[in-house]
Amino acid sequence: MNFFKQDNENTNFWVSYADLMAGLLFVFILLIGAIVTKSIILKSDLLSNKTRLQKNKTVLELKNDEIKRLKKILLEKNTQLVSFSKKIIILQSITNDVNASLLEKERKLKDYEGKILVLSNELTDVNNSVKLRDEEIVKLLDTIGEKETRYDRLVEQMQKTKKSIKNLTGIRIKVIAELKKALGKKIKINPKTGSMRFSSSILFDVGKAKLKEDAKLELKKVFLQYVKALLSNPDIKKHLNNIIIEGHTDSDGGFLYNLQLSQKRAYEVMNYLLTLNFVKKHHLKGIMIASGRSYLNPVLDKNGKEDKKKSRRIEIKFTLKNNDAMKEIEKILDEKK
Repeated sequence: MNFFKQDNENTNFWVSYADLMAGLLFVFILLIGAIVTKSIILKSDLLSNKTRLQKNKTVLELKNDEIKRLKKILLEKNTQLVSFSKKIIILQSITNDVNASLLEKERKLKDYEGKILVLSNELTDVNNSVKLRDEEIVKLLDTIGEKETRYDRLVEQMQKTKKSIKNLTGIRIKVIAELKKALGKKIKINPKTGSMRFSSSILFDVGKAKLKEDAKLELKKVFLQYVKALLSNPDIKKHLNNIIIEGHTDSDGGFLYNLQLSQKRAYEVMNYLLTLNFVKKHHLKGIMIASGRSYLNPVLDKNGKEDKKKSRRIEIKFTLKNNDAMKEIEKILDEKK
């Protein structure tokens, strides 16, 4: 009995021991698992911390670069600040000079204010005087307004008259144009006056007033063509006033001597022309005039000097009705241009 009891006790001991060992083994296994798990967690945290540290390092490097850039900018700003400081010092100096100048001008301004006050008082007196004349000025303005109205009416009438005058002065141009058309190239006439010219050396001997016989035929031929052109054209004939024979000399000799010679030559030509049947038939005696001009109207060369050969001449020209009036009108119109 004791043997079995002892055996049971031993058995229970080893069972308990086995349970104990099993419990210890389980605890050890749990401990090992916990250590391994902790190690894994720590390794993961370490890796995470390492990654985060790397990121922080990268950020820190970027911030270091930014700090360097900011330091460079700060250095530039400091340089600019120093420059600005120098400029400010210069500006302060200028400002001080300006302030001093302003103070001087302010002093002068006060002096001017005193003078202005005096002038203002004088101006007040003048204004009072001007006010007294305002009514007179208003009356004068009314009078001027009335005169301006009359003036405007006169200007309007003058414009109409001027237009009529221009039409009148165009008659001579029209007559000369018609005369040139009728004569063609057979007879050369002055394009401005419509006159034709004969050299005195062809018509007369030197210093003489007797018409050469051999010159009469050519004089007759040319004169008749000229006069027929004037009379046959109704646009010319209705305006024709006189036919003038003018004698001209050069400037050699005295004025009275040349006047007498030119007058005798003009009469000699006119007396011959009055013997022509055409002149008698058309009763031209009443409109023909002879005039001596001495050397009052010389012919000038291109240099403005007298051409004595051309100055010694007989001119046959015509005048139109109201010719003098038209000449005056033409002068006035030329002056107004």
